[in-house]
Amino acid sequence: MKLFASITLVLLLVSCTNGVNKEDLVHLDGYWEIEKVEFPNGSTKEYTINATVDYFEVVDMTGYRKKVQPLLDGSYQTSDDAEKFTIHESNGEFLLRYKNNLSEWEEKIELLTSNQCVFVNQEQIAYYYKRFEPINLE
Repeated sequence: MKLFASITLVLLLVSCTNGVNKEDLVHLDGYWEIEKVEFPNGSTKEYTINATVDYFEVVDMTGYRKKVQPLLDGSYQTSDDAEKFTIHESNGEFLLRYKNNLSEWEEKIELLTSNQCVFVNQEQIAYYYKRFEPINLE
């Protein structure tokens, strides 16, 4: 009986851990399109058309995020504005920590695959993204 309880406890702990590991962080680089936002009260806001997408670039656990506007020719229009961040591991979770002249905030990386990512901010608002696919007019 003790063996069964021990195995059950181990399986429970493994299944409750965050699915993001350090090797997954390579997937963050690139263009991401927001799909929906989920609020703590359970309501959601869906995004069916996006005029801008988020571009992430990460090198050695530091990076930046900026809004870009995809153009029909496959290029992107952008400004020089970018939010710099660092990635920190805390209790088996990975956090994006942002800091600028006006504020500081964190987002937990809840899910990160080659095609999907979910960030949860300090107010428990979840942002669901999918990998951006440019429009191909050819």
